[in-house]
Amino acid sequence: MAQDPVVETSTGKVRGLFDRGVNVFKGIPYGGPVDGPARFAPPARAEPWPGVRDALEYGPTAVQDPDAFGLSPELIALLPVRETIPMRENCLVLNVWTPAVNDGRRRPVLFWCHGGAFIAGSGSSAWYDGRNLCRKGDVVIVTINHRLGAFGYLHLEDIDHRFAASGNAGMLDIIAALEWVRDNIAGFGGDPGNVTIFGESGGGAKVSVLMAMPGARGLFHKAIIQSGPAVEMMSRPDATATAKQVLDELGLATNRVDELRRIPADRLLEAQIAVLKKINLMSFANRRRVGFNPVIDGTILPAGPFAPAAPESSSHVPLMIGTNKDEMTLFFALAPWIEGMDEALLRERVRMFVGDRGDSLLALYQRARPYDSPRDLMMAIATDAGMRIPSLTMAARKTALSGAPVFVYLFTWETAVMGGRLKSPHALEIPFVFDTLESAPLTGDSPARFALADMMSSTWLAFARAGDPNNPTIPHWPPYSTGERPTMIFDNECRVVNDPYQQERLAWEC
Repeated sequence: MAQDPVVETSTGKVRGLFDRGVNVFKGIPYGGPVDGPARFAPPARAEPWPGVRDALEYGPTAVQDPDAFGLSPELIALLPVRETIPMRENCLVLNVWTPAVNDGRRRPVLFWCHGGAFIAGSGSSAWYDGRNLCRKGDVVIVTINHRLGAFGYLHLEDIDHRFAASGNAGMLDIIAALEWVRDNIAGFGGDPGNVTIFGESGGGAKVSVLMAMPGARGLFHKAIIQSGPAVEMMSRPDATATAKQVLDELGLATNRVDELRRIPADRLLEAQIAVLKKINLMSFANRRRVGFNPVIDGTILPAGPFAPAAPESSSHVPLMIGTNKDEMTLFFALAPWIEGMDEALLRERVRMFVGDRGDSLLALYQRARPYDSPRDLMMAIATDAGMRIPSLTMAARKTALSGAPVFVYLFTWETAVMGGRLKSPHALEIPFVFDTLESAPLTGDSPARFALADMMSSTWLAFARAGDPNNPTIPHWPPYSTGERPTMIFDNECRVVNDPYQQERLAWEC
C-alpha cells in the first residue's frame, strides 16, 4: 500500500492523499491573510508553519453571491453541485493533482483559472477535478481560489492613493499562485518551465489578462482560453465610478474610504450585489467592461489586454482559443420571454446586445440563416457578440504578431438534456476537457460523449506538453491564419473547417 505523500514547500511540509493512483493535495496556502488591514492590498506570502500540514480538504471559497447569475433550479440541477465549503476572505489556497512526488521528473503543469465572471466560482468544483487528466497524461494539475468581486477588483486608487493596486488585487493573487508554482511545483513532480494557464468563461478572461500583465511574464509558457475572450478590460474612470457606487451603497463619503477595511465582509458583499443589480456586467454594444473586473491602470495591467493589439509580452506564448456554438442558451434558454418570440421582440433583444447596428446586423443574419427561428437568431447573435467574434478578434491580433502559433476551435456537440433546448451551451465543454463526465449531468447520458472526451482531453494534454494540440485522436489541426481561418470542430466527428459561419463573421465587419 502506497504511503500518503509528503512534500516540502517554501513555507513548510504538506501531506496529501494517495487515491486511485494519483497524489492529491488540497487547500495549500499560497498567500497570507487578505482581510482587515490587508483587504484590497496585494497578497503577501503565506506564513511558514511547523511540522507537517495536512492538505486533505479543499480550502475556503472566496466571498461571493451564491446566486450571482440567477440561473433556474432546473438548470442548476445539471451543473456541478454547489460546495458546502465555507466562504472566507482568506481564501488564497490551491490544489494539486500529480502522478508522483519527489521523483525528479519534470511533468507539464496545467494551471486552471475557474470561471464566474470575476465575481463567483472556485477551484474546487467537481468538474475541475484533476484526477483523470493527471492519470491520463502524466501531468500535474493545479486549481486555485482567489479574491473575487469587490474584494479583488474594487478600484479605489483614484479616490485614495493608499489603495494602489486594489482594482487588480484578484489578478495579483493569481500571479502569486503562479509564483508558488514556479517555486514549489518541482517537488510535486512538475516542470516550472512548462506551465500552461487555461480557463473557461471568467477563467478564460483571466488567462487573457495574464497574457498582458508584466508581472506574469515568464510564469507561464502556453495559454488556453475557453469561451472567455477579454479584448478589453475596465478603464480607470469606469472602475472609479463603480467604486463610488459601492461607497454610496454603504453610506460612505469618498474621504472615508479607509472604513472599507473595517466593515464586515457580508456588508461589502451586499453592496456589491446591489451595485451589480443596477448595471450590466458587460455592455455588448461597445465592448466596455463595467462592474467588478481587472482595471487598465497603466502599470499592473498596462493596456488591452488585446486592444488595440495582442500583447507583445506574450508573443512567444502559443495560444489555443475557442467557443461553443450556442453559448447563450445557458443564460436565456429558460427565460420566460424566449418562447414565442416574435419579430418585434427579436429586434429589441438584438439591439440590447449590439446597439444601434442591431437592425442591419439582424438582416445579415436572417440572410445567412433563412430557416432559423427568431429564438435561434437571437441566440446566435448574442453568442457571437459576447464570445465568438471577440475570440476571433483576439486570434487574429495574436497571429499578427508573427510569434508563437494560435489554434482556434469551435465546440458544436449538443447535449440532449432539457429536450435539446440548450444545444451546445456555455460551459458544456469543461467536463470533456477534464474528462469528468461522471460529474456532469449537463452532458446527458449518450455513450458517444466518452469518445469526444477522450479526443478533447488528449488534445489539451498535447498542447500543454508541446504547444501544439495535434495528437493521434484528431485530424491534423493547422495553426490559425486570417487567410484560410482553419478551425477545429469538436463534435462526435472532429474535423477542420476553414472559416465556419463565414457570412455571420463578415456581418460584424460591415
